[in-house]
Amino acid sequence: MKVPEKVMAHCPFCNAHTEHVLTLNRKGETRYNSKGTRKFREIKKGYGGMARTPKKPVFKTAKRVLFILKCKVCSKKHQKVYNRAKKTTVIVKVD
Repeated sequence: MKVPEKVMAHCPFCNAHTEHVLTLNRKGETRYNSKGTRKFREIKKGYGGMARTPKKPVFKTAKRVLFILKCKVCSKKHQKVYNRAKKTTVIVKVD
C-alpha cells in the first residue's frame, strides 16, 4: 500500500481540515528488564509446566497499519488506523 507523505485530514485539536504530515508507526525497542519480563523469567525457571498458556497459531497474514498524522498548523499528533496491508510505504513527493 503506497500512501502520500502529506494528506488533508481533520485535526481534532484545531477542529479544522488541515494538511498533515504522515508517518508510519514503528515498534519500539523491547525492554528486557521490565517488571513483567523479569517476573516471567523467574516463573519460567526450574521444573514444571509453562508459566503462561502457549499462544495459539495465528492465521492473519497482514497487520493493520497505524499512521501518525502531524498537523502543520498546531503541530499536534494524532493516530489513524487503516486497513490491513502486508507492505506499506510512505511516498515522498519531490517538487
